Amino acid sequence: MRQRVVLGIVLPAVLLVATGCATRDWVREVLGKKEAELDQRLVGVDKRVTDESRRTDELGARVQGVETGVAETGETARSARGRADGAWTRAEGAHGRADAAFSRADEVDGRLTRLWSNRHKRDLVEAVEVHFGFNRWDLNDTAQTVLTTLVRELRENPRLTIDLEGYADPKGTYEYNVALSQRRVEAVRRYLVGQGIELPRISSVGLGPIDDKNVSDEKKRRVTVRLMVQAD
Repeated sequence: MRQRVVLGIVLPAVLLVATGCATRDWVREVLGKKEAELDQRLVGVDKRVTDESRRTDELGARVQGVETGVAETGETARSARGRADGAWTRAEGAHGRADAAFSRADEVDGRLTRLWSNRHKRDLVEAVEVHFGFNRWDLNDTAQTVLTTLVRELRENPRLTIDLEGYADPKGTYEYNVALSQRRVEAVRRYLVGQGIELPRISSVGLGPIDDKNVSDEKKRRVTVRLMVQAD
């Protein structure tokens, strides 16, 4: 009887212990599976975090590159603006110089126009006569003294010019007297040039014989020298 009671107590205990061991194993197994699933999820989360971190870094690098490009573009734009401003300033300076040059050109053109219009307008300053011997064209002392005074005036006033008109008396042929009057003019012109008077300032012509009976032959053998000034 006692053995049955003991078995009745021990057997349920053994069953309970066995059942408890089985429960623990099942709990361990379930916990192990959960831990494995959790580890897999954590690994996936870590991978996604790593991927997102990498994409974030790449995006940051792109943003940095864009910012750098924008900064370089801004610097380039500022530099271009500076060069454009400098070019505009130089252009304005060149335009101003061109306007000044055009103004000077207009002034010169106006002056040249006036000079050209008045090129034949000259005023007589003084007229003298240089006399020659019969059939002669060399300059005597008296003629050189007269011309020396004119040379001094021509040197002191560059605006002065000189006109020479040669004559002869009517003795001889007309053709010979024309040539003689020209030789007398050439003698005076050579003397003036020899004294430093520029050739373009001298105009000369031989006009041949003078037929006026009221003028003596001595006064007909001459070169009339007219000192002229350009009209204003």
